[in-house]
Amino acid sequence: MSTVVSIRLSDGLAKELDHIAIETERPRSFHVQKALESYIEDFADVQVALDRLRDAKDPVVSSRELRKSLGL
Repeated sequence: MSTVVSIRLSDGLAKELDHIAIETERPRSFHVQKALESYIEDFADVQVALDRLRDAKDPVVSSRELRKSLGL
């Protein structure tokens, strides 16, 4: 099942999207969907990182400590 979503883009962004769609022979909707999927994955990663930073029980390891533990 799919849902129709309407978005408003600046003229410049719409032109870039059209160019990519022509170059790849894929519809604009394909690229918008892929971009949103990527953004949502990145957003989830940021949320996990922020949650870990806020967790006092999750120790923060410095780069020096990490290198030492790896024998570098």
